Amino acid sequence: MTTRILPAVGDPDAARSVTTLLSQLPDAEPAAPVGDSTQLIDTLARLAGEAIEELPEVVLVHERIGPVPALELIREVSLRFPAVGVVLITADASPGLFAASMDAGARGLATLPLSYEELANRVQAAALWSTGVRRHLGTGGDVFTGPGGTVVTVTGAKGGVGATVTAVQLALAAQASGYTAALVDLDLQTGDIAAYLDVQFRRSVVDLAAITDISPRVLSDAVFSHDTGLALLLAPGEGERGEEVSDRAARQIVSALRSRYEVVVIDCGSQMNGANAAAIEMADTAVLVTTPDVVAVRGAKRIVRMWDRLQIRKAEETVTLVNRFNRNTEIQPPLIQRITGTRMSGTAVPANFKELQGVVDSGRMHELDPRSTVKQALWALAGELGLVKPAQGAEPRGGGMLRGDRGSIGGRRRRGGTTGGGGRK
Repeated sequence: MTTRILPAVGDPDAARSVTTLLSQLPDAEPAAPVGDSTQLIDTLARLAGEAIEELPEVVLVHERIGPVPALELIREVSLRFPAVGVVLITADASPGLFAASMDAGARGLATLPLSYEELANRVQAAALWSTGVRRHLGTGGDVFTGPGGTVVTVTGAKGGVGATVTAVQLALAAQASGYTAALVDLDLQTGDIAAYLDVQFRRSVVDLAAITDISPRVLSDAVFSHDTGLALLLAPGEGERGEEVSDRAARQIVSALRSRYEVVVIDCGSQMNGANAAAIEMADTAVLVTTPDVVAVRGAKRIVRMWDRLQIRKAEETVTLVNRFNRNTEIQPPLIQRITGTRMSGTAVPANFKELQGVVDSGRMHELDPRSTVKQALWALAGELGLVKPAQGAEPRGGGMLRGDRGSIGGRRRRGGTTGGGGRK
């Protein structure tokens, strides 16, 4: 049996050494090494999207891979692609690291400097395990499979620019079009999604923070099923408990959600912490919401620069949405694009708070009038980001109805891009 092996090694010298050894293994088919965690996840997602049989049997993760730490990367691969056997390559052979790597989902640990015999044994064991999993994977319903759904984060340039309204309407649009959708509140201290949707809840994202292995059953116990069909994972009622959600916990929670839902929309608020930074880094699309005023645009620029310094996300990989747009304002989308260096969405949300005031005050954001220009703009954005299914018989690009609603939809986008115009380079 041929064993397909995908090495994830960032250092060029280490990559050459690993490739040389792998080429000597019998019945091995090593792929070209991937240089970082993002490239690894993207490659596996693409292969899994074709067929589970296309996935490599073994993935080798070098201890110095980045930007996601090796153990967190192993956890994400194991959760999203359970048919892949992961082996950690490390210079630390201590019992503590061995236990931690096993807890993360690794099937073996190979120590540096690599020896032919040890690497062959670890690869063979992981490959046998992977083959057994693939043989039985379809027999159980309580296992995550496949590349997972689309994750979109929504961040405010400052407080009060409309990030939560945007996140709620994007999730509602996805759900209304036929996708299974989850809405997550990672504005951990001041999250308002529960208030916007009139929800009384007991469990929150904090209940998942201390769990090292989030199964579908555990996840379903933590989410709130809303009347609209949305799955809600809410911020804690006691803001100080938000500190319990670490970046590691956030990565695991996001991975579990995207493996169970086709669309995951995350409200990250306007204050950065380890948890929402991890979510933004993992997201397929990061939306940054601003209003066309000097203070908000400065805030947007500050956030974009911070993300770049911390290697969370590059400016050109961020989509900026202008809320409360008015053609008479001095600050227009092309100027915001030049200031922030981001891509502008093809949709701008008009300044019409009167449409929102009633549903905001009553906590019934999901009952916003379909004729609302704000709702139509946000649902058009959902189409632009590829979060809605085009109505049957609708043209691939253009407006349409979602289950009798009037929210416009657009064509699906490719990862990291938008289909709209409006100020793009």
